[in-house]
Amino acid sequence: MSQPTQQEVPVNGAAPAQNQDVLDQLMKPEVQDSLIVLVENLPKLAEMVTAMTKAYDFAQGLATDKVFVNDMKVALGEFTTPVVEKAKGVASAAIEAGDRAQAEQSSVGLFGMLKMLKDPNVQQSLRFAQAFLNVLNERQGQKQD
Repeated sequence: MSQPTQQEVPVNGAAPAQNQDVLDQLMKPEVQDSLIVLVENLPKLAEMVTAMTKAYDFAQGLATDKVFVNDMKVALGEFTTPVVEKAKGVASAAIEAGDRAQAEQSSVGLFGMLKMLKDPNVQQSLRFAQAFLNVLNERQGQKQD
């Protein structure tokens, strides 16, 4: 008569082969060292998890607060509306200027250029272009150093 073989009792429902894999992993020195580090740092880890849980609860509370969400929408709208309006104004001016430039067939002469240089907007644009080119030149010089 043969004796019945004894089967291993699975831990947490895991198959015996998986248990052996886990045990093999735990026997590695680097895994044991890592476990020692984890155990030594458990108080710090617990403190960090507690802080992150509090932050998560706070953020979750804000995200589900309808009054706060509506206030944020209004505040964001108040902030972005002027920017959007200005961008639309600049874009429409650029489109209109492009249309006018396409429609105008005459050439700009020397006296026309001198007359345009008196325009404050042209002066401001030229100052901006000069400052922009100076900044680019300085940055290019810094990269070469």
